Amino acid sequence: MANAVMEVESTMAAAFRSIDEVYAVIRQAIIDREIVVASYRGHVREMCPHVIGKKNGRAQALLYQFAGGSSGGLKPDGSPSNWRCLRVDELSEVSIQASAGEWHTASNYSTVQTCVEEIDVKVAKL
Repeated sequence: MANAVMEVESTMAAAFRSIDEVYAVIRQAIIDREIVVASYRGHVREMCPHVIGKKNGRAQALLYQFAGGSSGGLKPDGSPSNWRCLRVDELSEVSIQASAGEWHTASNYSTVQTCVEEIDVKVAKL
């Protein structure tokens, strides 16, 4: 029962994070290569973040989505079509799921990308 209460409290805290807190969670997930679970435009998505920083003064992140919902549909894991360039201020209910070695990406990942102009943290070329 105590674990269930802690999980509910953790989920509630994730739902009410500030933009700076969301940014910090995604940033750390890049460093630790962990999975981010978040709601974006009405869909819960499971993603591996690769780059975070700013574009046109707004915080943005490049993430590889491998599970969950998407308005445009989701291709099989590993597909180059599953890259998402998302505004950090539009993410909600952000939490970390330990990846247990399951890092998801696509063969076309490159440190050269157009989602983020001012890079804070990025995954090195895989």
